[in-house]
Amino acid sequence: MTVSGPGTPEPQPAAPGASSVEQLRKEGNELFKCGDYQGALTAYTQALDLGATPQDQAILYRNRAACHLKLEDYHKAETEASKAIEKDGGDVKALYRRSQALEKLGRLDQAVLDLQRCVSLEPKNKVFQEALRNIGGQIQEKVRYMSSTDAKVEQMFQILLDPQEKGTEKKQKASQNLVVLAREDAGAEKIFRSNGVQLLQRLLDTGESDLMLAALRTLVGICSEHQSRTVATLSVLGTRRVVSILGVENQAVSLAACHLLHVMFDALKEGVKKGFRGKEGAIIVDPARELKVLISNLLELLTEVGVSGQGRDNALTLLIKVVPRKSPKDPNNSLALWVIDQGLKKILEVGGSVQDAPGELTVTANSRMSASILLSKLFDDLKCDAERENFHRLCENYIKSWFEGHGLAGKLRAIQTVSCLLQGPCDAGNRALELSGVMESVIALCASEQEEEQLVAVEALIHAAGKAKRASFITANGVSLLKDLYKRSEKDSIRIRALVGLCKLGSAGGTDFSMKQFAEGSTLKLAKQCRKWLCNDQIDAGTRRWAVEGLAYLTFDADVKEEFVEDEAALKALFQLSRSEERSVLFAVASALVNCTNSYDYEEPDPKMVELAKYAKQHVPEQHPKDKPSFVRARVKKLLAAGVVSALTCMVKTESPVLTSSCRELLSRVFLALVEEAEDRGTVVAQGGGKALLPLALEGTDVGQTKAAQALAKLTITSNPEMTFPGERVYEVVRPLVSLLHLHCSGLQNFEALMALTNLAGISERLRQKILKEKAVPMIEGYMFEEHEMIRRAATECMCNLAMSKEVQDLFEAEGNDRLKLLVLYSGEDDELLQRAAAGGLAMLTSMRPSLCSRIPQVTTHWLEILQALLLSPNQELQHRGAVVVLNMVEASREIASTLMESEVLEILSVLAKGKESPVTRVAAACLGKAVDYGLIKPNQDGE
Repeated sequence: MTVSGPGTPEPQPAAPGASSVEQLRKEGNELFKCGDYQGALTAYTQALDLGATPQDQAILYRNRAACHLKLEDYHKAETEASKAIEKDGGDVKALYRRSQALEKLGRLDQAVLDLQRCVSLEPKNKVFQEALRNIGGQIQEKVRYMSSTDAKVEQMFQILLDPQEKGTEKKQKASQNLVVLAREDAGAEKIFRSNGVQLLQRLLDTGESDLMLAALRTLVGICSEHQSRTVATLSVLGTRRVVSILGVENQAVSLAACHLLHVMFDALKEGVKKGFRGKEGAIIVDPARELKVLISNLLELLTEVGVSGQGRDNALTLLIKVVPRKSPKDPNNSLALWVIDQGLKKILEVGGSVQDAPGELTVTANSRMSASILLSKLFDDLKCDAERENFHRLCENYIKSWFEGHGLAGKLRAIQTVSCLLQGPCDAGNRALELSGVMESVIALCASEQEEEQLVAVEALIHAAGKAKRASFITANGVSLLKDLYKRSEKDSIRIRALVGLCKLGSAGGTDFSMKQFAEGSTLKLAKQCRKWLCNDQIDAGTRRWAVEGLAYLTFDADVKEEFVEDEAALKALFQLSRSEERSVLFAVASALVNCTNSYDYEEPDPKMVELAKYAKQHVPEQHPKDKPSFVRARVKKLLAAGVVSALTCMVKTESPVLTSSCRELLSRVFLALVEEAEDRGTVVAQGGGKALLPLALEGTDVGQTKAAQALAKLTITSNPEMTFPGERVYEVVRPLVSLLHLHCSGLQNFEALMALTNLAGISERLRQKILKEKAVPMIEGYMFEEHEMIRRAATECMCNLAMSKEVQDLFEAEGNDRLKLLVLYSGEDDELLQRAAAGGLAMLTSMRPSLCSRIPQVTTHWLEILQALLLSPNQELQHRGAVVVLNMVEASREIASTLMESEVLEILSVLAKGKESPVTRVAAACLGKAVDYGLIKPNQDGE
């Protein structure tokens, strides 16, 4: 038996009575050959479900392994090959495929055993022999590397732990080398096996920030994507010890510990997904249990006295990242339920703490917002009413426990906790507001003479004003109170918050021009005061944030937008504040920019429906005259001139839970508005907008990702993609663009994605391979049949560029499809641009695959007319493409050449060949020359 290729499934004889199994297997093989590995996988799986014989099962499992190898899912490839080997221990193909998977997974010692077995079964097979030599070389290289690093690792630790070397350059270099070594898996393994974790523990125990940072960063390398090393590290260091490092005062050390814990969580979660087996790791553990131990320690840290505010924020950030499900499709929300039962009160305690208050937990300005986001994500992770009711009950019991029997201090904490819930899971916040005495206490405390008490109460009132259930109550009872506070309070911190409450209530009509809450000019006065406070750098960032909150509401009014974008000082102050450590301002900044650029969703009402509504005396929303497109474009220009792109780029880079999916969506909307005009795109690219859009297109809400992907498409269409997305970044653009090809996207998004992919496909083979890997070809083919002529044309142009790839050429050459026919027919269409794209694709394919030339006459009876029309086109580019197709056909076969020369094509070529020197005349002359060589025609007396 010989192996024709490392991953090609071969048809096998089927057992009697297994015709359907055999049919599905053959279907899978054909799909595999065409490059549809997912389709082949489905066919093989269906065949297995039909109750195949053990021999058939072995073949199907190994074929599934080949599919997984092509799809680069090496864990599954190993599993499928192992199943085939269980059915047939002497199956060399399965053994070979498992060795390939093991090699990719870095388990060279196991891969070599499979290859040795293959060679013993087929000693003369050159493929196996070559693979064994290659892997043997890799193992020797690894051994050499490991032995050479032995002494280095020992020397590095000696320098780092030597008290005489304190603060020296030598020590700094040793710590850097250790971190770099740990980034490579082989180096991390060497450090681990050289008693490295115990030595790193000694570095952590020194308490020196530089050494602690080096130790934590080295541990990141050791634990990254390695479950057994992660568990061993936790066992040596102690889970409690690792988590406690989060709470240190040094921010850099706390962040490094946060990164290490995140890496550990990822390693353990991966272990939970895959299950755990005794063979692979030295330590047999249940990763789910270790995961809960880590989370339990994080929850304990939240309410520990002595923990830094930054450490508390980092613990909340970790919980936000690792506890909720990544996708609603995942049915298992047990981790979120466990955290709610074990730690909800602790999270509420952080959310209810007042910054810098005596006797309170140490928190930062961002702590309450982080707690709100975590509570919101936990609430969103609940699947049924019973789970949500339990959440409400726990929150209400906690608030009641502080509200009753703890005096004024207890009431303040309860109200602060309600504010936290209103900023997060507002359903829970609304229910808490309705608890007996809560709203009344908020109103009463607004009149307190103590600034701290007023601040808590006014903030609660502001958050409550944004919720529909309470807005009418507050409009009736709170407006006069807020106005009184705004006018009479001597403290800016109170006045600015009262102003935000008024802004919220004043903007209740949103963008509806007819729904004005306050008298004419009142909103402009409020906005002017907000801008004044925003520009006052003598006020702390935490208080100025409230001015931005006010503007976020007031900028629903187009008059306010116009004045705001004219105020250069206010815009500059806004952008500076967005870069400050006051992270909780991000959402408000993004909201204000969405309003100024009108990038919220707005549908023009149907005139007939408007007339009906007026007739029925129903309210009809009105658009402000200054919200028309010309005004919006002018505002966008002013924002670009003020440096909005740089501010947005900094906001995207923020590593904070405040940058929620909703916030990302707002940023994506603003970016899309900024790149709407082609002339502005250069400015956006120059200020780093292309780089900032990539993470927005890959993470966030579905709407946000789509908006960011569309902005990327616009940039890719009108600029050089290699300059817009330098280096490896250009390959990251492909996936967001392909996502715009899905049917749920609009026709404009489909069109812009196709245009952008056309540009990328024309750059390099590697980019074409990336597009193929993202499974874009079937979708592009679908759009070639689209009724809309611009989408159809864009899809054809994209396919023309992709046709430079071997895989696409194989698709056209495969039997039983109409791809070639479609290109030939499109070459005869009236749409000149569609003609040009199709003829270009045809010219390229017939050049690369001469076998296609003989099939052109078979696909349609009108093929000669189409070629003649191309040759006679007044457009020189179309003429040239048509002439190249004819030349390829003439060179491919004497028979086709004869048919062409017997038609009017000969006369047309003769005329073209005598024309003014050009690419068309040269190709036409080459066609006639080949016909002369065949003896089909004779040169004239001049030898032409």
